[in-house]
Parts: sequence; C-alpha cells; structure tokens
Amino acid sequence: MHHEEYGDKNGPLLLFLHGGGVSGWMWDKQIQYFTQYHCIVPDLQEQGQSTNGTNFSIKTSAEQLIDILEEKAAGKEINVIGFSLGAQITIQMLGMKPDLINHAIINSALVRPIRFVKKLITPSILLTFPLIKNKTFSKIQSKTLYINEDYFDKYYKESSQMKVKTLIRILEENMSFKLPDNFNKAKGKILVTVGEFENLVMKKSAMDIVKNNPNCRGVIISNIGHGVPMANPTFFNRMIEAWINEGKVLKEGTTLM
Repeated sequence: MHHEEYGDKNGPLLLFLHGGGVSGWMWDKQIQYFTQYHCIVPDLQEQGQSTNGTNFSIKTSAEQLIDILEEKAAGKEINVIGFSLGAQITIQMLGMKPDLINHAIINSALVRPIRFVKKLITPSILLTFPLIKNKTFSKIQSKTLYINEDYFDKYYKESSQMKVKTLIRILEENMSFKLPDNFNKAKGKILVTVGEFENLVMKKSAMDIVKNNPNCRGVIISNIGHGVPMANPTFFNRMIEAWINEGKVLKEGTTLM
C-alpha cells in the first residue's frame, strides 16, 4: 500500500484514511495544519498510487495499515482519522486490535448493510460506468464530496483511470460492511461524526457505532452533508485537535447524539 509521511517524525502518529472515489490528496489541508504530528497518508488498495494488483477489501486494508502503524509507532501515541470508506476501515482496525489506537475519529461510516442495493451495484455500474469519463458528470459527482476546483483535476484523473471491477469491489465492500465483533472492546477514545444533511441510514449507523462501545461519543455536524473534511477543513482540524488533545467535542457547529 502506497503511503506518504509528513510532519514531525518524532511526534505522535496521525493516520488519515480517505474515502472512496478520492485518495490521500483529500487530506492536504490537514497535513498543512498538523505539522507537529507524524502524519501518515496512504492511498487505499486499487486507488491513487496503490495500483500493485492487490484487490481492495476493508479487512486486508485494515491488516496492512495495522502493520504500518506497528512498524512506525515505536511506543508513540496513535491517532486515526477516517472518512467514509476510510472510517469503515478505522472501525475494522479497532475491532482487530482493540488496544492499538489511542484516539479515533470516525466520520460518516456506514455500518448498516444495504443488501438490496448491493444486488444492484454490478448492473448499475456496468450501465453508468462510461459516464465517469464525462467531465460534466464528474463535476456533479465531485460537488457531493465538496471537492473544489483546486482538486477537481486530480479527482477527474483518478476517476477516469479506475477500473470497473475496482469500483464494483469498493461499493460492494462499502454496502455490506457491519460492525466487527470485537469493536465493543476497543479501548481508545472514539469520536463518531455524521453530517446534518446526510441520509437517515448514515445517521442510524452513527448511533449504532456509539451504542456499541462505551468509549464513543457521537455528534451531528451542522449544515453539512457527506464530506466535512473538504467542505470545512478549518472546523474539521479544530475538531480533531480538541478531541485528541483534550478529549472534548466542539460545541460550536455540532449537536450531541
């Protein structure tokens, strides 16, 4: 798995896990802000620069990332920030290694399998896949993730290069994910967030996560849909900082679940 490292390599670890349809570049604003941390930013399997032939799965991604963290940590505090698909991988890591992660932020993670939608993924993707290379269609898609003009070219290039089987795999993994058995044993402090304008299944997923581990706190972020890290990086960075450094939830712009 390709990954880049930034910041102070003597500082606490801060692992950023991107969502589907983007790659490590989505965390540029966080990398620029958290210079006192040892930031690790991977491209998940079959995405970005991780195109070595390994098929994407949430479980194998979690296994590889645990190996990276254990190699790099050397006794340092470990913090993991996951968005969407990356948030699901964060949950999987917490279940697999309950003692490994000190702080986690799980942003917009689906944990309620949508089985009827999963059955429609392959036929619908095969039908609509040619649209991915259409710039007008890509611009519409990018706006749902709050990707601005500065990053659109990267988004469009990666989207155009994605293989149809890869997209199907990612969506099937995303739609069938559920909380792992040992998630309730994770000992780190876990902040669970969801946007006010996200759909009901995402909000119910956030509540499920909070109910399944006593170390979780859940918040709804006001006036935002699916993509707060890119929509409002200043707010998101402050939220990360408050949670990691003080174990606090920002009151401004959030509502407790």
